[in-house]
Amino acid sequence: MTAATAERFDAVFAALSDPTRRSIVRRLADGEATVLELAEPFPISLPAVSRHLKVLEQAGLISRSRDGQRRPCRLRPEPLVEIAAWAEHTRAAWEQRLDRLDVHLRATANPSTSSPPHQESP
Repeated sequence: MTAATAERFDAVFAALSDPTRRSIVRRLADGEATVLELAEPFPISLPAVSRHLKVLEQAGLISRSRDGQRRPCRLRPEPLVEIAAWAEHTRAAWEQRLDRLDVHLRATANPSTSSPPHQESP
C-alpha cells in the first residue's frame, strides 16, 4: 500500500468512525439529499450537520454540487469500493495463512503413515 493510499484510507476510516456520519452515508446510499434532508433525523444543529458533511467531503465519500437553489449531496462510492477490495485481499491472505497452519497442525497431530514405523532391534 502506498503512502497516498494509506492517507486516503485513514481519512475514510476517521470519517466513518462517527455514528452520525455513518448514518449520513447510509442515507446517501439511497440517493442524493440536501443538508436539510440529511439533518432531519438528527437532534443536532444544521451547522453541526454541515461540519459532518465537510469531514465526509474531505475524505472523498461525498460530493456537493449546485442545482439552482439546491446544493444536493451525493455519495461517492469509489473510496468504499477501494477499501472493500483491500479488506477482501487482506481476508484472502489471512485465510490462506490459516489454511496452511491448519494443514501443518493436522500433519503434526497425525503423523504420516507414509514413513515406516520404528522397529526395535531384537
